[in-house]
Amino acid sequence: MDIIESVKMATTTLMANKLRSSLTMLGIIIGNASVIAMIGIGEGAQKYVTEQVNSLGPNLLFVIPGSPDAQRRPVVPPLTLVLADAQAIAQQVPSVEEVAPTLNDSQLVTYRSNNASSSIIGTTPEFLSVRSFDVARGRFITDIDLKRQENVVALGSEIAQRLFGDVEPIGKYIRIKNNTFQVIGVMQPKGSSFGDNQDMNVFVPLTTMANRIVGRSSPYGIRVTFISVSVKDESQMKAAQFQIENLLRLRHKITKDDDFTVRNQQDLQNTLGGITGALKLMLAAVASISLFVGGIGIMNIMLVSVTERTQEIGLRKAIGASRQDILIQFMIEAVILSAAGGAIGTMIGIGGVMIVGTISPLQAGVSPVAIALAVGVSGGIGLFFGIVPARQAAKLDPIVALRTA
Repeated sequence: MDIIESVKMATTTLMANKLRSSLTMLGIIIGNASVIAMIGIGEGAQKYVTEQVNSLGPNLLFVIPGSPDAQRRPVVPPLTLVLADAQAIAQQVPSVEEVAPTLNDSQLVTYRSNNASSSIIGTTPEFLSVRSFDVARGRFITDIDLKRQENVVALGSEIAQRLFGDVEPIGKYIRIKNNTFQVIGVMQPKGSSFGDNQDMNVFVPLTTMANRIVGRSSPYGIRVTFISVSVKDESQMKAAQFQIENLLRLRHKITKDDDFTVRNQQDLQNTLGGITGALKLMLAAVASISLFVGGIGIMNIMLVSVTERTQEIGLRKAIGASRQDILIQFMIEAVILSAAGGAIGTMIGIGGVMIVGTISPLQAGVSPVAIALAVGVSGGIGLFFGIVPARQAAKLDPIVALRTA
């Protein structure tokens, strides 16, 4: 029998039982839609993580207080980094471009009757280039502000809007922990980074932050929360990390366990990317169970169909149809059911991914390869689960089949 003729006959047979065919395809539709949606959302999550890490700044290293093994065993205090450490890194590590120490705290910021809780970032002028921030209006902190411990602030775009509304904030005064600060600048919108809204930050000179807001100091100088380090070139990241670790060990007179940790931006991205990738595979694997269930549904319906069409099979064999013709006929029907269900499920899945991309920050999308793979797997499932009923139909003896009818 001609393959084209078999496809036409299979299509006609399936269309004659539209409700049954639709219900049979339902499992495959749900399975494909789930797989496509999970893959798309997973890829969107990976892109989101990459963007979040890159938004921190180019070629970054983070020096934070505390041993890398602090979670496994206690480390003798004090766990401290100071401003002098940051200055030493900037001056003595040749592969470093710029260094931005920061001292963080959360405080209530007030302007007249308006107030908002904000992250107060005590830092230096280098913070702008190291962390890829831009000033929209006014100016940022300068070295003179640091030396004089000036009470000046640069506001994130969102907190500026909350406190001042449509009023120009430059030159106005706000209150932070019973201190008055003059607004000298407003930052460009930056967005969120790992759940932290960067546009709600308030930036003050590091020296002012240490002495007038948090009062955090040590015998070795001004303590900092962490140090951001911009490396000249991506190829020098490992060398810079090694040099910084050696320098700080010398400065802190370390003989055993480090009291600091140097984190590589690329390592952070790889770690988070690995986590999101594993989650994507896990979700896709769970969703694939629906495809398996849908395949079983196809096999069950095809077995029922063989029983119902016993007379048809007997007549076709009596007029010359071979076992191979009957086998191909039923396998084509199973493949059409699964492939059609796969195509419909893929469209539904793509639609779901587009909706997620619209209502969430995830740039969800599905590659053509994933779509082709999903539809191909659906067809393969139909072929696999269609073999048993097709073989059963092909084995029917025409005389027995006609007698049974």
